[in-house]
Amino acid sequence: MSVPLRLKSFLDSNYIPYESLSHATTYTAQGTATLMQISGKEIAKTVVLRVGAQGEETILAVLPGPKHVKFDKLAATLGKPVRLATELEFSSMFPDCELGAMPPFGALYNLPVYVDESLAKDVEVVFNAGTHHDAVRMRYDDFVRLAKPTVCSFA
Repeated sequence: MSVPLRLKSFLDSNYIPYESLSHATTYTAQGTATLMQISGKEIAKTVVLRVGAQGEETILAVLPGPKHVKFDKLAATLGKPVRLATELEFSSMFPDCELGAMPPFGALYNLPVYVDESLAKDVEVVFNAGTHHDAVRMRYDDFVRLAKPTVCSFA
C-alpha cells in the first residue's frame, strides 16, 4: 500500500474510519470500478479545473465516475468561466501523487473542493489515494466532514 503519507496522516489524525484498497493499475474511474467490482457511481473522481477569465484559480471538482463536469453549469454557480486544467498547470500542485490520481481533499493542497450533489446518494465513496493502484473507501458523511466541500449540481 503506498497511500501518500499526507493523506494517511490527514485521515488518521481526524480519526476517520476508512479502508485502504489496492488494485491493478487503472487510469480511469470506470476502469477502477470494473476491477473492484463496484458500481461506477460509487467511485468519486477528482477533476482539476481552472476558474476565472484568465484561469487564475484552481479548484477540485469531485463527481461520480461515470459522470462528466458540465462546465456551463458550474460556471453559472461560480459566476466565472470554468475550464479543465492542463496537466502542465497542475502537475506540480500534487507532488506526492501520481498525475491524475489526486485524492478529493483540497485542504491537503490548499484548494477549494466542489462536490456534485449526486455523489451524496451513496452511503460510501471510493476514491484514488494518490496512485493509480491504491484507493480509499469511506463513508460519504465522513468525506464531507473532512473535505468541507461546496455541494452543488454540475454533473
